[in-house]
Amino acid sequence: MDTAQDSRARRNVTVLVLAQALLGAQMPMIFTIGGLAGQSLASNACFATLPISMIVLGSMCAATPVSAFMQRFGRRAGFVLGTLGGALGGAVGAYALFIASFPLFLAGSFLTGIYMSAQGFYRFAAADTASEAFRPKAISYVMAGGLAAAIIGPQLVKLTADAYVIPFVGTYGAVIAVNLVGALLFLFLDIPKPPVPAHDAPRGRSRRELLATPRIAVAVICAMVSYALMNLVMTSTPLAVVGCGFETGDAANIVTAHVLAMYIPSFFTGHMIARFGVEKVVALGLVILAGAGGVALSGVDLEQFFLALVLLGIGWNFGFIGATTMLAGAHEPHERGRMQGLNDLLVFGGVTMASLASGGLMNCSGGTAQEGWTAVNMAMAPFLMLAGGALIWLLLRPETQAAE
Repeated sequence: MDTAQDSRARRNVTVLVLAQALLGAQMPMIFTIGGLAGQSLASNACFATLPISMIVLGSMCAATPVSAFMQRFGRRAGFVLGTLGGALGGAVGAYALFIASFPLFLAGSFLTGIYMSAQGFYRFAAADTASEAFRPKAISYVMAGGLAAAIIGPQLVKLTADAYVIPFVGTYGAVIAVNLVGALLFLFLDIPKPPVPAHDAPRGRSRRELLATPRIAVAVICAMVSYALMNLVMTSTPLAVVGCGFETGDAANIVTAHVLAMYIPSFFTGHMIARFGVEKVVALGLVILAGAGGVALSGVDLEQFFLALVLLGIGWNFGFIGATTMLAGAHEPHERGRMQGLNDLLVFGGVTMASLASGGLMNCSGGTAQEGWTAVNMAMAPFLMLAGGALIWLLLRPETQAAE
């Protein structure tokens, strides 16, 4: 397939961009209020961010089944399944708030993870019908759909958080509506179902063999670290902002700035990858993530929260899109379901651990919100060194040097 044959891919990218914009809005909505709602329901403040952790855990658990479901029934069916999970999670979450049940609220959060898992495959779906030249741009454009989500989600929080007598119930009602309306977009998706493999078709590499491939291993590590560290810091941000004396509206504005920074670079990340190489873009992302931690450690003024979260978003964009592009070109089409499901299982496994750690570090590692915020950002360092070391190792390998 060459660039001239990418008309189908461009149509699919348009649908996926719209899905990222509308359906993706529920994630900044839930991440803005999840910790605050959890704090109002939990008997122990250390468990405030557990609802967000449950979303990510649900995504991790759903990654392999959802990938296998898509491999068998196609992307459209898998994405509709994701919206049903999101709507059901929203409904259970709203009811849990209504009856003030923290365990039920956690169950609703877990179901929301089904949507989060399906959304993670939007980027891979963009590459399914794209030529090699268009692939990094297709992935980048779909991720850029999150730009609208960054605006829509927090604004919906402001409109709905206090719309009902019980705080945040209205927001979860809006989540249900977003999923039901957004599901209609996938009627226009045109990605063929994967062909049923012939009896003598190549089975491809096993999961162990795939992970033993240096380029795949480094792509997975960089994706895990980029996403996990972004989640580690973002999960604690609303708690840190409010804990340092600012308003919930300030936290929503900072989350908006953060999510904008996550997706605005997507308009040119693909071009940067094509021009400078994917490894350099991933490396730049890791450096910017380190810069975000440095700014966060410098103080807790509102401007420092804004700048740290903006840098966090940009670093995630370069690191995660770069790692996704690296992975998409490192396996065969018949290995797609196996490798992509394994990748998201590992990535969201790391994100689950990060979100679980976030609440404990924020609320239980010091006596003040500032001390907790410091602990959260200090925790980034070893993982950035791991990802940076893996990337340097890949670049120094003779096979990589020969390819360049």
